[in-house]
Amino acid sequence: MRPWALILGASSGFGKATALEFAKNGINIIGIHLDRKQALKEVEDLISALKTYGVLVKYFNINAADLDSMNKTLDAIKEFFVQEQKEDYVKVLMHSLAFGTLKKFISEEEAEIINKNQMDMTIDVMANSLVYWVQGCFKRGLFRNNSRIFAMTSSGDQRVMPFYGAVSAAKAAIESHIRQLALELAPYGITANSVKAGVTDTPALRKIPGNEYLIEMALKKNPSGRLTTVEDVAKAIVALSSDDLYWMTGNVINVDGGEDITG
Repeated sequence: MRPWALILGASSGFGKATALEFAKNGINIIGIHLDRKQALKEVEDLISALKTYGVLVKYFNINAADLDSMNKTLDAIKEFFVQEQKEDYVKVLMHSLAFGTLKKFISEEEAEIINKNQMDMTIDVMANSLVYWVQGCFKRGLFRNNSRIFAMTSSGDQRVMPFYGAVSAAKAAIESHIRQLALELAPYGITANSVKAGVTDTPALRKIPGNEYLIEMALKKNPSGRLTTVEDVAKAIVALSSDDLYWMTGNVINVDGGEDITG
């Protein structure tokens, strides 16, 4: 049987680092990303780097929140698995989609206020899409006993900050989705966990207004004396994918060097 890691948001940040770490450990990679033409050279370089580890790599440049694109991609993956006749399966599904609207709920300036479409889009992309991808994989028989599902969350699941309201709601929602998936997939031997990284200097963080302050405060309060890195998180996810950790499901797992315990 050939295991694959299916990573949503696989061209940068946590998704990119985790793809590289899985490849180092002999896991084949399916990457889902949405990048414009000017960024595709970096994606091509990443694919080349992944292949140096001797694994198979398939990347799809699609909108992961578009159901038609998702279904076509999953059909293509299923067809490839069948044609290969190697008992390929999705060992890990990782959700690391970071695309949302950073606006206020309340403001005297109309242009600063988030609207319904922006709110719905943020929660759909950053939370609800996880459920649809899991459903699609399950329906096509892509999972096996001891498959793993991981969703990236953040301290925004409980804490508030300016402009982060819709993303915060999405983080709380995806943790709820993970708990429900853990409940419903347990009879099949499939686990589902949220991974809460500490403040990490990623392209997504740099889009948040006031990110400099977040970085400064994290450096002050993290007892490990530094920010979390994408490599820290990638190594943790690979370790958590071990077959021996079949009894861990429905959790929010902090990977932050102790940042969260300091309040």
